[in-house]
Amino acid sequence: MKALIIIDMQNDFVPGGALAVKEGDIIVSLINKLQEKFDLVVATQDWHPRDHSSFAVNHAGKNEFETITFEGHSQVLWPVHCVQNSEGAEFHPKLQTSRIEAIFRKGTNQNIDSYSAFYDNAHLKSTGLSGYLKEKGISQLYFCGLAAEYCVYFSIMDALKDGFKATLIEDATRALSHPDFLEAKQQILKAGGHIINSDELS
Repeated sequence: MKALIIIDMQNDFVPGGALAVKEGDIIVSLINKLQEKFDLVVATQDWHPRDHSSFAVNHAGKNEFETITFEGHSQVLWPVHCVQNSEGAEFHPKLQTSRIEAIFRKGTNQNIDSYSAFYDNAHLKSTGLSGYLKEKGISQLYFCGLAAEYCVYFSIMDALKDGFKATLIEDATRALSHPDFLEAKQQILKAGGHIINSDELS
């Protein structure tokens, strides 16, 4: 069985949002169509407390998009985004949610960021997604959403490590940085993942 994993299709990640991905809103209609092709659809949400360690404003003298070491781990400092219960954390209003069976929230721990749908960045805590999918008998995962070279990429890499077959649907994602996305795609293929366009799905 196969599942579609919709990564962080939230207001703050589309044009007009706090951490907007260029053309991030364009993929919503495609993701809606893709849902019909899968046995199971799940989604993730960035769900940060306001004092989250990934926010630049919570580090005196530091700037957005600067990289620091925090609690022994590398951390990119982001604009404030996807704060719990805020409009920015809500799904894009045109995303169809009726077929989404479960939502996994990440980034809730103040001190650890969480790009992956499966684990925080320090791999200290699981979101429970891996066990959930295995209980459902799902072995093939297809990924779409935002942002391609961050949360989508790290989710795919963790899926592969957890024994799933993982595929990126390239035209159903968008990146913050094109060069970084090119590197991410190389790493996905090197790790045994696959990359397709939506018209290749049966």
